Amino acid sequence: MDKPDPRSVPLRGDLAHIALAGKYFVPHYAVPQPRTVMPGGAPLLAADEDGGEELCSLMEGDSFEVLDIAGAWAWGCLSVDGPVGYVQLDRLEPLS
Repeated sequence: MDKPDPRSVPLRGDLAHIALAGKYFVPHYAVPQPRTVMPGGAPLLAADEDGGEELCSLMEGDSFEVLDIAGAWAWGCLSVDGPVGYVQLDRLEPLS
């Protein structure tokens, strides 16, 4: 089986989107937390670091499915079909 593209499939070695349960084996599956992209939009990056490769631009009002949060970064996807990457947490609407 070919390794899936990490930019289009919400799958890491330690975690995957719950919709992928039964397709890929990982230690943990996450139910996404939909968060709205703040005014001004946000870059979706390949890595959790400033200046990283920008995969695409998320538009204001887009719903981003957060699967993991580490420090100032959220890892997730626009949908189970991608794109997948990292967004600065302060660019997403806070949980209420």
